[in-house]
Amino acid sequence: MKETPLSNCERQFLLKAIEEKKRLDGRQTYDYRNIKITFGTDYGCCIVDIGKTRVLAQVSCELVAPKDSRPTEGILFFNLELSSMASPAFESNRQSELLVKLNRLLERCLRNSKCIDTESLCVVAGEKVWQIRVDIHVLNHDGNIMDAASIAAITALSHFRRPDVGIQGEEVTVYALEERDPIPLSVYHMPICVSFSFFQQGTYLLVDPCEREERVMDGLLVIAMNKHREICCIQSSGGIMLLKEQVLRCSKIASVKVTEITELINKALENDRKVRKDGGKFGFAESMPKERITALKTEVAPVEMTDIEEKAKEIISCYPVSENVSSPVVCAPGTGQVGEGLQNSWGLEEVDALEDDVGEEREEQDMREQLEEESRNAEKGDVVVISDSEEEDVVILHEGTQRRRRRKKQVI
Repeated sequence: MKETPLSNCERQFLLKAIEEKKRLDGRQTYDYRNIKITFGTDYGCCIVDIGKTRVLAQVSCELVAPKDSRPTEGILFFNLELSSMASPAFESNRQSELLVKLNRLLERCLRNSKCIDTESLCVVAGEKVWQIRVDIHVLNHDGNIMDAASIAAITALSHFRRPDVGIQGEEVTVYALEERDPIPLSVYHMPICVSFSFFQQGTYLLVDPCEREERVMDGLLVIAMNKHREICCIQSSGGIMLLKEQVLRCSKIASVKVTEITELINKALENDRKVRKDGGKFGFAESMPKERITALKTEVAPVEMTDIEEKAKEIISCYPVSENVSSPVVCAPGTGQVGEGLQNSWGLEEVDALEDDVGEEREEQDMREQLEEESRNAEKGDVVVISDSEEEDVVILHEGTQRRRRRKKQVI
C-alpha cells in the first residue's frame, strides 16, 4: 500500500513554516522530541520512543563457528524490520530501498565502529564463538527511524548479559542464569546517529525531522558520533550539495545532542540496575502510566463539606434579604418549575382551562343564534324541523288545526 501523498496546500504550509523557523509540534530548529527508554523483564530488551516513533530492540546470542578470516572474533549481526504495523506504506517480507539503506547504515554505525569488543566473544579459537544478534522492530513510524534504531540498538547491547561458559578439555558447558551470573558485553563507546534534514536546497536545516517534514525535505545528512566527539560514519542522501561549513556546523550540533542522549542512556541503565538489585518491579508493564486505559476520567477535587451549613448561615446573616423583593420566578405557560415551593409542571393546565373557556363561549353563542333563527321562522309560519334526538324523530308544527285534519285524511 502506497502512502498518501501530501497535497500542495500541506506542502506549501510546511515549507512556509520552516522558512519562518516554526515547526508543527512547536519545537525549535535544533530541538529533539521527547526521548523515552524502557526495559523489558529480560536482559537486552528495550523500547525507545522519540516522540511518536517507537522502536523495539531485542538482543540474543548463540554459539557458532567463527569466520575463517577472523577465527578469534565473535560475530555481530543486525536486522531491522519494517512491518505494516508501523506504517501502511511498509510492506512485510519485502526488501524495500529504505530498509536496505537503514540496515547498511546501522551496520556501519555499530559494527564497523568497533564499539563492541568482539575478541571477548571468543570461546574456543577457530571452533566456537558467540554470535550476538540484534533484532530491531519498528512499532510506529513518525519520522527519524535511524536515530531511534541506533539508540535502541546500543542501549540493548549495553543492557544485554550473555551466559557464562566453562571449558573442560574439549567440552564446552553453558551455564544457566540460575547457576552463574550472566556476563555483560564489553562496550567501548556508544555511537549514536543524529539526523539533519535540509530544505530549499540546503538553505534551511532541521534536527530530528518528523514524518511530514521528511516528505518535503530535499536532503538528509546522518552523522554517527560518540560522546568523545569521534565521528563513526557520515551519510548524505537526497542529491543536494552541502558546503564544508554546513557539515562542520552539523557536527558541532551532533556532538551536543550525542552527549545529552548518552547521559540519558547511562541514567536509564543505572536506574534499571538499581531496581533489579533491590528486588523491585521492572519491565514494560511497570513503566506504563497507571489509569491510562481509562478514558474521560477526572480526578475528584477535594472539597470540605463538613461545615457547609454553618458557612452558608454566616454568609446569609451578613447580607440580609429584604421581604419586599419580588420573586424572580416568572410563572408563564411553557415554563418548567422544579423545586421546593414551586409547581412541577409546564403550565399545561392553565392552557387547557383557557381552551375550555373559549369552547364554552362558542357553544353558548351558537345556541343563541339557533334560538333566534327558530323564533324568526315561527313568526313567518314556516315549517320548523327539529332533529336533536338520537332516534331522529321528526315533528311538524302547523298554525291551524285544519291543515292537521287534511293531513290525517290524506294519510288514511
